[in-house]
Amino acid sequence: MKTGESDGINNEDAAYFGKVFDQLLNLWQTDEGVKKLMIDERIGKMAAQLAGVDGIRIWHDQALFKRPWANPTSWHLDTPFWSFSDRKALSIWVALDDVTLENGCLYFIPGSYHETTFENTGIGTNMDGIFEMYPQFARAQSVAVPMKAGSCSFHNGLTIHGANANMTSGFRRAMTCAYMPDGNVFNGTANILPESYLQTLKIGDLLNNEEQNPLIYHV
Repeated sequence: MKTGESDGINNEDAAYFGKVFDQLLNLWQTDEGVKKLMIDERIGKMAAQLAGVDGIRIWHDQALFKRPWANPTSWHLDTPFWSFSDRKALSIWVALDDVTLENGCLYFIPGSYHETTFENTGIGTNMDGIFEMYPQFARAQSVAVPMKAGSCSFHNGLTIHGANANMTSGFRRAMTCAYMPDGNVFNGTANILPESYLQTLKIGDLLNNEEQNPLIYHV
């Protein structure tokens, strides 16, 4: 799970979440191949243009591997977990395997980012938990997004989304990359920021550390 997503859960919930996906964070900081992709200005330009901003920074990347027979990933939002609050933040989701209805493809509720907020409902064991906060979407039509390996999708960080269980004996491997519009400030949430960096921050400070969140594109 992402940092902060599993805080305060009991042993039963921990066992459930342990079978949702395996996660590795910020591979761009330890692997030169991933770094080369992550800092590619062409990707930064696409992210900035889709977000409608002049500049874009890396927030984090993460590998998300669903093992055979893994549990579903319940409906959730991304941005409320992060250390900044921006309605234009977004993620790219890259399929490393063919992603199908059977092995855990993403589902989205289109347009939901127009009405969701920064309140963190978390990722729960109940798929429908998010609709307690956003009941207007309880009867919405979700859209499945199967993808071939090497394909990707972009989504706003306030879009309600989730993933199927892996109903196969194979892996469903994916990579996600979160992007922060330039000019954002610290909101007090630690998320993936290292403790040494957190000690230098106070709420309202500009998040412009080039080692942690490099600027990869600016008009």
